[in-house]
Amino acid sequence: MANRQALRELQSRLADRLKAAKTQGVSASWLAVEAGGGKYLFPLNQSGEIFPWVSAQNVPYTQAWFAGVANLRGGLYGVVDLASFVTGKMPPARSELARTESRLVALNSALEINCALQIDKLAGLRNPEAFTDFAERSSDAPEFFGHSYVDSNGVHWQEINLQLLAQQAHFLTISA
Repeated sequence: MANRQALRELQSRLADRLKAAKTQGVSASWLAVEAGGGKYLFPLNQSGEIFPWVSAQNVPYTQAWFAGVANLRGGLYGVVDLASFVTGKMPPARSELARTESRLVALNSALEINCALQIDKLAGLRNPEAFTDFAERSSDAPEFFGHSYVDSNGVHWQEINLQLLAQQAHFLTISA
């Protein structure tokens, strides 16, 4: 029950910040998240609703990064472990304590794919002014990677173009 209340408060704070940003002429560009030790930026116009962690129903004979399917507000969503998908490694083991901070970030409904990305932690909203440097996507990076950014603390953030991600054949082919 406390987790639901905390999520409601977080979503309320994010909504308030978005409203304030619009009225003050400041616009947030990304939802900042953490997954498997990596720090990622999701474009807000490609991100959907944020859900608290719910256990996904396992689906046999699927890729290791495909966590299963979950009922989110009455809709059936495929759940992808973002850290495992990006690194190509087995999903990291997470304790129950770590699961309390885990979230599912749905892709925007305009992308026409019922998918939610499992992340370890929300890190808030970011705008371009939050970063001191950026670099173009390297040639060996996945196609869905955008620019990489460095914030004022020297922390590296990787932008993920969710629209390109949703169009990747590897992302859409969950069978093992």
